[in-house]
Amino acid sequence: MSDIVNEFTIQVRQIEDYQFLVEFDRESMGALRTDEGAPLGKDTGPSPARMLAASIGNCLAASLLFASKKAGLALGPIEASVKVQMVRNEKKRIRIGKVEVTLDPKLSPDDLEKARGPRGMFEDFCTVTQSVQQGIPVAVKVKGIDGE
Repeated sequence: MSDIVNEFTIQVRQIEDYQFLVEFDRESMGALRTDEGAPLGKDTGPSPARMLAASIGNCLAASLLFASKKAGLALGPIEASVKVQMVRNEKKRIRIGKVEVTLDPKLSPDDLEKARGPRGMFEDFCTVTQSVQQGIPVAVKVKGIDGE
């Protein structure tokens, strides 16, 4: 990775138990309550794994829309279905093992051939999916312990 083209910071604050409030960096964006499922949480909001699935589906749908518009295709309202398989690793820790995405751009039969161009390239423009597939380096600092 090279030049920074954008940077943002969100805040995540514990409400109670496994419920957290995610506050975005813009006033126009509402806060989001997250929670873990049982037995840890109470399912009062999406879990981090569900938010990742939503991010992947949303990014792929938006990338398909962008590529299709550039190709002059008229799409219906795009729908994405994202299936996430949770697995246990060798240490018995739960991880995301597989994500399967099905996009439905509501193409007319007349546009099917014209859609082959965007289909061959839109995934490469999906920031989230390409990042997840390659792995994301994460630097972790703990306030009060790491010199802050």
